[in-house]
Amino acid sequence: MSLPHAHGGPVAEANLKAIPADFQVFECMHVVPEEEGEHLWLEIEKTGWNTEDVAMWLAKTAGIHRLSVGYSGLKDKHAVTRQWFSLHLPGKADPDFDWPEGVRLVQAVRHRRKLNRGTHRANRFVIRATGFRGDEMLLAERMAAITAQGIPNYFGEQRFGRGAGNLVRGREWLTGGEAPRKKALRSIWLSAVRSDLFNQVLAERVSRGIWNRVLAGDILQPEGSRGLFHADDDVEAAARVISGEVHPTAPMPGVPGMASSGPCREMEHQILAPSQAVIDGLCREGVDEIRRATRLPVQDLQWSLQQEREGENTLEVAFRLPAGAFATTVMAELVTTPEPSA
Repeated sequence: MSLPHAHGGPVAEANLKAIPADFQVFECMHVVPEEEGEHLWLEIEKTGWNTEDVAMWLAKTAGIHRLSVGYSGLKDKHAVTRQWFSLHLPGKADPDFDWPEGVRLVQAVRHRRKLNRGTHRANRFVIRATGFRGDEMLLAERMAAITAQGIPNYFGEQRFGRGAGNLVRGREWLTGGEAPRKKALRSIWLSAVRSDLFNQVLAERVSRGIWNRVLAGDILQPEGSRGLFHADDDVEAAARVISGEVHPTAPMPGVPGMASSGPCREMEHQILAPSQAVIDGLCREGVDEIRRATRLPVQDLQWSLQQEREGENTLEVAFRLPAGAFATTVMAELVTTPEPSA
């Protein structure tokens, strides 16, 4: 699905992820380990490793069950990423790790609690786009617009698997096709399907210019909160959305939850009606409908253009996003990737 842009489309062409070091991710933790307890927290920098692969290696090396290893979020394999893991080691000393290639220990500290999914609140990104070809003035204008207004909170293409395979298989399963053979695939396929449905509704709002504006019947979410409330219950809702204090939301379908109304409900129903069989499948699987903000603030945005050898320019962009947001959606508002030559 081709997703509409909020700020007029990319202003340049560049290569993304030419090497892993071009895409760096750092977890921003709000929990400070207490330096004592049964859980060993490890901040690890990894390259070429999936998060789950690191967790399994840690469990095997420490001689503990895989479920005794915790982490907050999944991180990209083809990148340099820094994230936290925890190991439950009651009555045990810290293991003597012989770190494999691509995995480096940054720090180790004890804590009283396991590190659970969703513990970190944000991620910081440093991204290098090589072979940059574009107008620097237009780029500066686009950066200013993103800083001031944010971007549509689309799910990135990595949510859907290679060639959107997880999305295709998930939709087929939910409409009577083959079920996932592995338990872990169930949640992956369900997430892909629901993320695509959300993207469809958000794309319509972007096309109408209301991804960052109130529509009658909207359900709103305060910035930095998971709480929801009806826009029609707040006479200041429109002004609060414009100021960035609260955001409109769109559904990730499932068993019905807090429902929009009026024009917002009509628009959502119109977009999702062709996928009703898929939504019925989500309900049969017991997945609860949730709402996700349609606007993504991009915090601490900084950028520079650097001239490399042979006259090529490299764009370096750094910013912070809340957990669950996709850096690729930020870059999609800035640059397009050239098609490979035949």
